[in-house]
Amino acid sequence: MTELAASPGMNLNLTASHDPAGRSFADPSDAGVARAAALFEDMQPDKAAEMLAPVLASRPDSAAGWILMARIRLALDQVPPALEAASRAVELAPEDPRPPAIASRALTLLGRHDEAMSMAYRAVIVEPKNPLWHDRVAWALMAADRQLGDAEQAARTAVGLDPNEAHFYFTHGVTLAALGHVDQARQALMTSLRLEPENPVARHRLDVLNGTAAPVPEKKKRGWRLFGRKNESKPVRPEEFRP
Repeated sequence: MTELAASPGMNLNLTASHDPAGRSFADPSDAGVARAAALFEDMQPDKAAEMLAPVLASRPDSAAGWILMARIRLALDQVPPALEAASRAVELAPEDPRPPAIASRALTLLGRHDEAMSMAYRAVIVEPKNPLWHDRVAWALMAADRQLGDAEQAARTAVGLDPNEAHFYFTHGVTLAALGHVDQARQALMTSLRLEPENPVARHRLDVLNGTAAPVPEKKKRGWRLFGRKNESKPVRPEEFRP
């Protein structure tokens, strides 16, 4: 079971509040990090990484810089470097939920599921009212194919914390389907599609449940929206918001 790139989720402002656009991410006192963040938001991760690398070489104590680098590396599907950057951020900012959430996703993609689940729960403990971290828990558990009841509960919690976000209903629908609750899964996916009617992945999931489409293997690749804003186009693959 794969995750979404995008979403959801995950936000990267320095207060770690629920801000899916991540518009306040960079430390305003660090022009280099700010410029790299702007390139990343402009969907230019390669250029952002090139801009950020010398900044981190000169300022290895920049937690904001390492968080941004971890996001960039994930966007480039460079998972081991993403985990390394997230781990540096965890050490520098242990009170921030974003580094463990990013590390959790990287660990999931590396198949290190026990560590991924632990990091996801760590993010929730730090900031329990942010639905992104509950969503991360749900996908970490589903990727590990264990504790699916806990995954459904985490997805349901995310929906309760942000009932206007289509992605969280999508996650909830996937967890319900994994538990065999097909009717409830349909309802969750239909709600997701009402909020985001042009999402092809949610539509396909619903068609599979309705028996009008065959399931297809999903690539563990990101969607085209790195962390999108709600007023912009939605991701092709909404499995998970990326912190």
